[in-house]
Amino acid sequence: MESWIYGVLHRCTHFRDIVHCGLFIGLLLGIWQATALEMSVGKIPFIEAVNGSTVLLPCTYASCIGIKNLYFNWQYDDNGTMEKVCEAVIPNENMEPHVNIFRERVEFVGTSKTSNVSILLWNITFDDEGQYTCYGRNPKEKGRNHSAIFTLIVVDKLRVVDNTLTLIIAAAVGGSIGLLMAFMLLKNFTLYVLAKIEEKNKECLVSSSGIDNTENGLSGSKAGSKTPKKA
Repeated sequence: MESWIYGVLHRCTHFRDIVHCGLFIGLLLGIWQATALEMSVGKIPFIEAVNGSTVLLPCTYASCIGIKNLYFNWQYDDNGTMEKVCEAVIPNENMEPHVNIFRERVEFVGTSKTSNVSILLWNITFDDEGQYTCYGRNPKEKGRNHSAIFTLIVVDKLRVVDNTLTLIIAAAVGGSIGLLMAFMLLKNFTLYVLAKIEEKNKECLVSSSGIDNTENGLSGSKAGSKTPKKA
């Protein structure tokens, strides 16, 4: 694909509109980069674990055009010297690799079904602390390669996190929400009572108006309907 792009660029040099041609080539290169192999160790590229425990070193791969004979390995950075932990070749998608292990207490737990090449470190020691690199190379992309680093921190015991501030903030937010809800309920109840009082007052006004008309002998009342006596 690279040679094809360079060929198009060479042809574009014969045209006057070099700017638009350059933008076109840049777009093609961006698309090509987006389809390239990518190795990922997750959003949090480190872990803090207790001495003697077992930890997972995660790594997955992705390629938009697929893989063929994908080579991958894990390496440990021993004071600047990269020591190979394991390696394998995945022939095709959904084909499980035969993994070669070069270090004790290491187990491959990945699977090509989920594009996973993670490993387990059993019974870790302080000597296991450091950076581990997950590397991959995809011949289907003309040897395109990529790597990601995962850091292991080994401690005697896990630190106790003080959640006092978090609890205070959560209580304050919860209390504010509770007060707001109580205010809204009280407001709605008050509006409901006022509406009922206003409705009752209107009924009283209508009733009192009818009584006044009857007592004053207005048209429609009993007093106005009486026939005067003949002489």
